[in-house]
Amino acid sequence: MTENESLFIGRLSVLAERNDPIDPSLYSKFDVKRGLRNANGTGVLVGLTSIGDVVGYEMKDGNKIAIPGKLIYRGYNIEDLINDAQVHNDFAYEQCVYLLLFGELPTQHALDNFKELLGMKRNLPDNFTEDMIMKAPSSDIMNKLARGVLASYSYDVNPEDKSISNVLRQSIELISRFSTLAAYAYQAKRRFFDGKSMYIHNPLPNLSTAENFLRLIRNDKSYTEEEAKLLDLALILHAEHGGGNNSSLTVHVVSSADTDTYSAIAAAVGSLKGRRHGGANIQVMEMMDDIKQHVKDWSNEEEVRRYLRKIVNKEAFNRTGLIYGLGHAVYTISDPRAVLLRDKAAHLAEVKGLTEEYNLYKLIEKLGPEVLYEKIGDKKKICANVDLYSGFVYSMLNIPRALYTPLFAISRIAGWSAHRIEEIVAGGRIYRPAYKSICEEKTYIPIENRV
Repeated sequence: MTENESLFIGRLSVLAERNDPIDPSLYSKFDVKRGLRNANGTGVLVGLTSIGDVVGYEMKDGNKIAIPGKLIYRGYNIEDLINDAQVHNDFAYEQCVYLLLFGELPTQHALDNFKELLGMKRNLPDNFTEDMIMKAPSSDIMNKLARGVLASYSYDVNPEDKSISNVLRQSIELISRFSTLAAYAYQAKRRFFDGKSMYIHNPLPNLSTAENFLRLIRNDKSYTEEEAKLLDLALILHAEHGGGNNSSLTVHVVSSADTDTYSAIAAAVGSLKGRRHGGANIQVMEMMDDIKQHVKDWSNEEEVRRYLRKIVNKEAFNRTGLIYGLGHAVYTISDPRAVLLRDKAAHLAEVKGLTEEYNLYKLIEKLGPEVLYEKIGDKKKICANVDLYSGFVYSMLNIPRALYTPLFAISRIAGWSAHRIEEIVAGGRIYRPAYKSICEEKTYIPIENRV
């Protein structure tokens, strides 16, 4: 961009910003549900779903009563799914995918066949890696993932067929290939943006999603069983989170317009990329970098508390006043994903010699809500959310930060696919909420009379 172009754009941006402010009092005047939220913080009811449920409170006499958080997949508590996987010492993300797509737990025979199908589809189409990834690398893997999804349209012999059988076929292919897409996009980033060596390994059909992903991102293709099992747990916990989260709602909204699968899923990837959604775990890691740099004794509660107060008072870190990894729109007393991930991460932290850092995370989980309460005086219960621990888990697995949010997408593609099918089967009406215009009508001014 030339200097003149830059100056011109600068002047236009001032005009654009000046033209759009809206008096906050108007939202109350017109009873606008900002962010599709009711005044009491609950979400506006815009649909019905049988896929997943997020439970953090009960309503009694119009009041929210906080309860320990529960995450439900097709009627089954996520804790039961995790416990069953541990009892059988098996990778269970693929069973989760089956459950979300088909609404029932698979028999062993059905699960084996489904795993075999996923394994057969992990390779990208012929020439896709060279033409769609290596020839147009991106510094952001989520951007490349969205473009990879859209590019998949061109390799599909029947991309526009919206029959359930065809959408299911497309969904299974995307679920299977997402880990390969993300891993290869990361390798291209290493080569073209980081100046490092690039390693392109072939996925193996007999490996789980977690195992294949670790194999594809590491130059020596090696990983331990404990590493793969912990990543598998993270994938299960991120696979679905109800229809109201931003990216799943995006799938419903875009699918309701009767568009193709690739357009709907690419839109969801764009939503998840945002730092208020899937990108939040990177915010946590950046905050933790800052805390570890400025707090000398990580085990000293008072020293940690003092620095958290600085963060809340906008005197430290990024000056937003937010403690990232705390608070959730639905969960109040506890986020079951955070609890499960935190408890499972304890042993790996010990093995990796990171117990001191692990305890710092637990200390922030304990002190953060107290510090926030001191500042805002709100009696709303605040708990750690999954983002507080997911980034730490990924760091212990030596997964680069550039892949933290893509990992979320690798998991959530299962939920997105289920929600797209649900919208096609049961939706039947395009999403069209209302916006109240506050712009007054004006008399048109011919160009020769404009100042």
